[in-house]
Amino acid sequence: MASFLNTLNPTPYGIFDADLAFQSEADSLVLFVKRKLGDDVLSVELTKKMIWMCLEESLFEYGKIVNEYQAKSQLTNFLGISTGSLEGQEQKYSRETLEFFLRKAEPYAMQAGLGGSYNAASGSITLVKGQQDYNIYETLNDTAGDPLVDSSLNKTGGKMKIMEVFHFNPHAAYRFFNQSSATNYLANEFSFESFTPETVFYVLPVFEDILRGGMLDLSNRVRRSNYTYKIVGQNIRIFPVPTSYDPQKLWMRVMFAPDPTDPDINDPSIYGVSNLSNIPFGNIQFSKINSIGRQWVRQYAMALAMELLGWIRTKFASVPIPGGDLSLNGQELLTRGREDKDKLVTSLREMLESTTYEKLVEVEAAAVESLQKILRSIPTPNGRAIFIG
Repeated sequence: MASFLNTLNPTPYGIFDADLAFQSEADSLVLFVKRKLGDDVLSVELTKKMIWMCLEESLFEYGKIVNEYQAKSQLTNFLGISTGSLEGQEQKYSRETLEFFLRKAEPYAMQAGLGGSYNAASGSITLVKGQQDYNIYETLNDTAGDPLVDSSLNKTGGKMKIMEVFHFNPHAAYRFFNQSSATNYLANEFSFESFTPETVFYVLPVFEDILRGGMLDLSNRVRRSNYTYKIVGQNIRIFPVPTSYDPQKLWMRVMFAPDPTDPDINDPSIYGVSNLSNIPFGNIQFSKINSIGRQWVRQYAMALAMELLGWIRTKFASVPIPGGDLSLNGQELLTRGREDKDKLVTSLREMLESTTYEKLVEVEAAAVESLQKILRSIPTPNGRAIFIG
């Protein structure tokens, strides 16, 4: 009888054919399956290639279920990594990372001006005497006089978010070093760029510089602003009504709605793992499976072989023999094979679900709590306390 190695194209896909452990198992499984189905007494209408195909399919099913468990347990650690050739990460205990949570927090940081990937630009609206309302998308222009909404930075062509509105650009350096300097107030007011005799450079902690910068920004917003505004749809309304003595331009800093898949942003993770379908998990080789998994693979292959034999025997309900007909048990084999498959899949899934990383943490926490209860009931020897930890 030809062995697995001496057979041309022994399995349909051939993915495991080069695995030495699989080769050895394949020949043994033929004997195992046929004897379980009564081949020493009855004829079993299964060829070696059929049984090897069942073994191959059993490995496919085992790998699928195990990889699903691994993916669910560690999906947040895989998101964004290179998909590669969709293999190589199977059965690896990856390190925990915070990349998923940082990615989720990025838009909040962006809104707060603390980071993130977004495009911002500034432009101006030319004020008209007596006009309060201005359409931002039509009147807000860049330095070249073109509508800011048409900027190349607006990747999505969508709406603009107003971040700041100002009509005066103060000289921050004058008041940053000495807020109370009268000379600096005058220099700032009349744009004396280099006349700041009262500016004193103190050696101060960094936090004081940070606080001073925040104070300056608040001062600009509250003390120097003679105007307020209200955004209504695409329009900005200026209070009070501009007069001929008001500044001619109103400046705005805007942020464009980000394109979440913008290829210009140096972030290759947008092409990486995005869901369970493209995690680089390959097929699990038989040689990489322990005795627990191998026994499951054998039993599932047995159930597949039983189901296949049932399909073969249901082609005819009976076969004629001298003196009558011989009934075949095809339907019984079909039903039994399917039931065994369902039971095996259910038991494997339940076992894996009970050992997810979240479940392991819960079990460990319960064990620690139980241990503490036990230790509290132990009397202290000679009045001495037991210190643990």
